[in-house]
Amino acid sequence: MKARFLGIPELTDVPDVAVVVDVMRAYTVAAWAFARGAGRIVLAESLEDALALKARHPEWVTLKDGPPAPGFDLVNSPALLRNTDLSGRTVVQKTTAGTVGALAVKDASLVLCASFVVAEATVAVLRARASREVTFVVTGGSGGAEEDLACAEYIAGRADGDVIDADPYLRRAAASRSASELTQGLRAGSTPEDVSLCLELDRFPFAMAASVEDSLMVLRQVTPAGSPTA
Repeated sequence: MKARFLGIPELTDVPDVAVVVDVMRAYTVAAWAFARGAGRIVLAESLEDALALKARHPEWVTLKDGPPAPGFDLVNSPALLRNTDLSGRTVVQKTTAGTVGALAVKDASLVLCASFVVAEATVAVLRARASREVTFVVTGGSGGAEEDLACAEYIAGRADGDVIDADPYLRRAAASRSASELTQGLRAGSTPEDVSLCLELDRFPFAMAASVEDSLMVLRQVTPAGSPTA
């Protein structure tokens, strides 16, 4: 498998298979939302779009980066979300980088959204797909976020069948600028505990795939075999 590692600004073509990586925090939060019962996650293009969806569907749960804001129910923090009951709910997520990256490759034949907590399940889906080339979208820092690149490189190596020690990749993520800012409390709508939750390797047994449904980019759980879960 040939792996490309690109930042969002570097995406100039439509990949066949794309893995969109956001470790701290979008796709760790999304995985926790599914673990707490969410039925699906709608990836919104803008805050205004998220609020418009909420206005049309008051029962949907809205989530965004940054501090709490009117019209939004949750913030983009795994620690602040993990005790929330989302059974059967539709979650609308808008973040600075993660959701943007998924929308940038929405025309790919397969879009997986990943972080360390769903790494091995993502690997299994990629192996089942057996694509010759996979584009890893490193969403943070215009492609320079160390935590996202480390996770992408780890998943790529595992998808190639390599036996890899995850610790060096997790250490790179733990030493990243994003981890430091979260630990120091410099990001609104987060807690220092988010870092450890984002570094829980293979915390969940499912992968996450996004596709266009009725003009919306919708993220759903998938089994390692690549089929939607019940």
